[in-house]
Amino acid sequence: MPTEYCTVVPMEMVSEWGEIGTTEQQPFDEVSGGLTLFEMGDVLFAKITPCMENGKGAYVRKLPTRYGFGSTEFHVLRPRAGVDGAFLYYYAFNPVFRAYAAENMVGAAGQKRVSSRFLKDTRLFLPSFAEQQHIATYLDASCAAIDAAVTAKCKQIEKLDAYRESRIERAITHGSRESSMQPIGLDWIEQLPAHWQAVRVKRVLAAMDYGISVSTNEEGRFPVLKMGHVQNGEIEFAKLDYVDDVPESLLLHENDVLYNRTNSPDQVGKAAIFRRTKDDTITFASYLVRLRLNHQVLPEFFNYVANSRGFLRFARRMAIPSVQQSNLNSTRYGRLWIPLPPLDEQRGIVDALNDLSRDVQATKTVLQKQIDTLTAYRKSLIHECVTGQRRISAGDLAGVGARMPEAEACA
Repeated sequence: MPTEYCTVVPMEMVSEWGEIGTTEQQPFDEVSGGLTLFEMGDVLFAKITPCMENGKGAYVRKLPTRYGFGSTEFHVLRPRAGVDGAFLYYYAFNPVFRAYAAENMVGAAGQKRVSSRFLKDTRLFLPSFAEQQHIATYLDASCAAIDAAVTAKCKQIEKLDAYRESRIERAITHGSRESSMQPIGLDWIEQLPAHWQAVRVKRVLAAMDYGISVSTNEEGRFPVLKMGHVQNGEIEFAKLDYVDDVPESLLLHENDVLYNRTNSPDQVGKAAIFRRTKDDTITFASYLVRLRLNHQVLPEFFNYVANSRGFLRFARRMAIPSVQQSNLNSTRYGRLWIPLPPLDEQRGIVDALNDLSRDVQATKTVLQKQIDTLTAYRKSLIHECVTGQRRISAGDLAGVGARMPEAEACA
């Protein structure tokens, strides 16, 4: 029926851990042509790089409509009689299987895909249907327990980030010691210590410059920083492009601050401090703006302010929206208000926030190692089970939820 509702599942609605989002529904006659038809009981297998290597796929256990339509970048595997759908999903998720599939991809670099012929011609070595069901049941329970542990640790990381953000917000607007407060009511600043100032960004600048707008290459003399290199208040020097010529005035100096003037609405305005020196001969692209600060403000203090929740939230409201991106030009940025404590207090705040950031990062590093261990264990468990290296007994099935020594060691 043309008006019958169908579930629509784009690639981003399928996770790398077998989860599938089914909330988007459309009448059949409104579904975009060319999408991949699937039904409950099918297995979705991402065929394009890097989604395939990352494990994107799912066993469609439930479907709120009779038919579903997925991304054109999915293969749909429909189990025949004698093949358990959940087992087939785990078999296809197995990292060893996916590595073999990656070796046999076809197409141009960056757009390689697993072909239908590969899936049709690749032999699967299947246990009996009853054993497939036992393995799938065991893996369902084991993976659910591992996923719950990973989710709990991810939430701990989120709470640490939120705690750090709230401490930064408090420090840059209240200081590190008790002070009488005065109402401000400017932009995002409600109040400040009575002996502090509120100034516009342009008042603490020695210079403000746009980056270069020439094409970059994979090789060259001068590395070029771009939007993606600005991460969490710092600059990541990975996957750099280069140019052969650049004006000396556009080489970055130590303690320059870069901010994203053009990006998606949730990314525009984010800033980072440059901690290398002019001798490193690094420049920056035109979607970034360089702020060179004057004697009134410490670069690290400014960097904390520029990346604080309150400042960024207001800055993004000041950005000019356009299709899929926003622009925060230097004039608008320069008119934003920031707190300006005396220099000695700025240093005390920076020292305290640096100590806090180190402590938070150390805890996050421990949690991330635990997540990595759990993730590796999950993959190896699936591989061992679907290849017969680990046999599943009745006792395993009965106690899977209670016995997970590898996961508990990371808790």
